[in-house]
Amino acid sequence: MTFTMHIGLSMECDYRYGLSQTEAFDEAFFTAKLAEEQGFTGVWLAERHFATPERTAGVPSIVSAPLILATAIASQTTHLRIGIGVLVLPLGHPVRMAEEVATLDNISHGRLDLGVGRSGFTRVYEGYDVPYDESRQRFLEYLNVMRLAWSQEEFSYEGEVYSFNEVCVIPKTFQKPYPPLWSAATTRESFPLYGEMGLNILVGLRGMTVPVLAEAIQEYRQAWAEAGHPGTGQVILRIPIYVADTKEKALSEPEESSIHAYARLQRAFTGTIGKEGTTAGEERAERSSSLSTITYDDLLRDRFAFGEPDVVTSRLQQLRDDLQLEGFIMESNVGGKIDHTLVHKSIKMFANEVVPNLH
Repeated sequence: MTFTMHIGLSMECDYRYGLSQTEAFDEAFFTAKLAEEQGFTGVWLAERHFATPERTAGVPSIVSAPLILATAIASQTTHLRIGIGVLVLPLGHPVRMAEEVATLDNISHGRLDLGVGRSGFTRVYEGYDVPYDESRQRFLEYLNVMRLAWSQEEFSYEGEVYSFNEVCVIPKTFQKPYPPLWSAATTRESFPLYGEMGLNILVGLRGMTVPVLAEAIQEYRQAWAEAGHPGTGQVILRIPIYVADTKEKALSEPEESSIHAYARLQRAFTGTIGKEGTTAGEERAERSSSLSTITYDDLLRDRFAFGEPDVVTSRLQQLRDDLQLEGFIMESNVGGKIDHTLVHKSIKMFANEVVPNLH
């Protein structure tokens, strides 16, 4: 049997600076339909809340309600999978979310990939008036409750945070026992945890080098096996990808936006240092320090796949083999400032001149 890699398109920055909200939604739908036309396996929506100070002059991310946007995308496509990467579980209610996820899974006829997480950035918890120091326990119980709600006709649950007695959730999910479950593994400690929990993982190079990430993935697969889960768990790499017909264009066109994105990321990490309830504080402090001195050449060498089709193909093939990946998610407009005509051209070149060489 020939295995086909998952090729996804990130919709985290499905807005461009200067657009109105209406234009931003229209462009998001256009991009999702373009992904289906170009043969992508799926698109991935990242839950984002509230405008940050540096975005007040532009349009903040429109994906504060990813399940609603995913439902709209499902209604405008026929076979494209829709991934949520990820739902910030502690901000909601597990029974209500179980109902909404099941509804989307039925509307899409089983095209949902559900990523779940708790976010390492405390600002969203402050906006929802939810204590961040409760986030880990809330996340674990929340996920347990949703799994029970989908897989059992009627369920009861008694935890530290949530308690339910003889609840029958309708509808049940279209996919059985429920949609594929994913989480974003961003800190070293999260890899074995998600392996033990039986969650597929989305990984990136924003905070880890390839050798360190390879070690972390090995720890994930070992924990998966020790927990007795079938298979080995799926690992998909989310990475900025930009393809152009010349090296000069491939490097210059996304440069300003890319530098802006990583400066924003560094400020975000800095903002979490010393926050009450923040885990992996040392790791975040190290990442903030590292990002403060990073250059565009560093990003091109260690974290991006920018270039002509053959260069991007070679880079991704090497990452696929080194990390034993099941797929890639293309960040097509890292920073959100690249002109949409250039982004769409890059997406098409990637789909037609790179992807066929990755399977």
